[in-house]
Amino acid sequence: MQPSKTQSDLKCGLKQRHMTMIALGGVIGAGLFVGSGVVIQQTGPAAILSFLITGGLVVLVMRMLGEMACAMPAVGSFYEYARLAFGNWRGPGKMAGFLTGWMYWYFWVIVVALEAVAGAKLIQFWLPDVPAWIISLALLVVLTLTNLISVGSYGEFEFWFSSIKVAAIIVFLFLGGLYVLGLWPSSMHTTAVLPTLLGHGGFMPLGIGPVMSGAVAATGFYFGAEIVTIAAAEAREPAKAVAKATNSVITRVLVFYVGSVALVVALVPWNSPQMATPYVSALEVMGLPAAANVMNAIVLTAVLSALNSGLYAASRMLFALTRHGDAPAALAKVSKRGVPVRAILLGTVFGYVSVVMSYVSPDTVFAFLVNSYGTVAIFVYVLIAFSQLRLRKRLDAAATAKLRVKMWAYPYLTWVAIAGMISILVAMAFIPDQRKPLWLGVASLAVLLVAYGLTRRGRREHLDESDLLAYPPR
Repeated sequence: MQPSKTQSDLKCGLKQRHMTMIALGGVIGAGLFVGSGVVIQQTGPAAILSFLITGGLVVLVMRMLGEMACAMPAVGSFYEYARLAFGNWRGPGKMAGFLTGWMYWYFWVIVVALEAVAGAKLIQFWLPDVPAWIISLALLVVLTLTNLISVGSYGEFEFWFSSIKVAAIIVFLFLGGLYVLGLWPSSMHTTAVLPTLLGHGGFMPLGIGPVMSGAVAATGFYFGAEIVTIAAAEAREPAKAVAKATNSVITRVLVFYVGSVALVVALVPWNSPQMATPYVSALEVMGLPAAANVMNAIVLTAVLSALNSGLYAASRMLFALTRHGDAPAALAKVSKRGVPVRAILLGTVFGYVSVVMSYVSPDTVFAFLVNSYGTVAIFVYVLIAFSQLRLRKRLDAAATAKLRVKMWAYPYLTWVAIAGMISILVAMAFIPDQRKPLWLGVASLAVLLVAYGLTRRGRREHLDESDLLAYPPR
């Protein structure tokens, strides 16, 4: 399939080093540094298993995305793949791309608002007298301008944000590893590892149930890994970048998440009040000075990275939606630098409104947004898996052999991933803390279904044979 004029107007301004750090840093968000403590408190040391279960599903989804993105780098990534996968279904088949694209856009514009609010609270650690809403809006303005300049400026900012995050995790793993192995200076070695890990009810003090609910809660921490497949359409070597990111995702999940969480529970008792700030507390256990200041700066970097990436991902998905009439064509306009200005600004406006709602209506409008966006992201991952299942089925043996990245044990592991994600959604219905997010996510999906019906009213859908032949590109 030849790229359309609107697609070719985007510039390939992302270098290999940008793509490498977007991939590496994509899974490291504020959720790891702060939210992991909540999962540990609800689960105990067995939170390691919770992150391992969810991480395994993310690895499988990324492998599927890697297969499709290497075969056909496209603006909108999995939105485009969903369209191609279900394009031969009359009526409901056209819905898949629409839902995938808009749910993903919705997810990231909410993340933009959440990160702006979180960033303000972090900055108030140093500037307590500045109103939080002013800081939130200032962060949004700065990173909106960054994205408006060029895709290269987004890539450059993300390169440095991700570099700091990755370096912080590596240093934490190195220092924590020395402490756990007994290689720390004896004068500063005040905590016994095994009693901390197993001395408060054992490895699984609350049973298997909380481990599974912890896996549900940990799901949202991994989102962002897929951004590299969206950025591939603006990379100079897209297939190489995506293949590298896909092949390294196992290491990233095992090392960054599972490895660091394992160190935290070995250093800080899981039922201690200190687990509210897990990484700060772990550094304090090791006797490192200024732990709170250092970790606050690192978490702020993670927040700014998520905000930056959220604006980018939302704008590119919205831009992709315009290409097939799933969003107003006026939003497809790009600047001379190849930036979809209107798509960025719309996401930013939604972010501004959400930030305002966080202060004006924190218990109603903003609460709805916060509680619904995570479930919507799981819906997107389920559609990604079904898309890969259908697209791979179309390929003959010769085309399959040419794939640069292949899903392992197709179709069995694809079905395992689908079953795992559906199990998470079902489990949410039985976990009190997750029940509300599930039903609000379903409500958001229902709104999009109504929107789809309204936008398609009076439009005659037809089977586009060229779409069916577009994957993989000949």
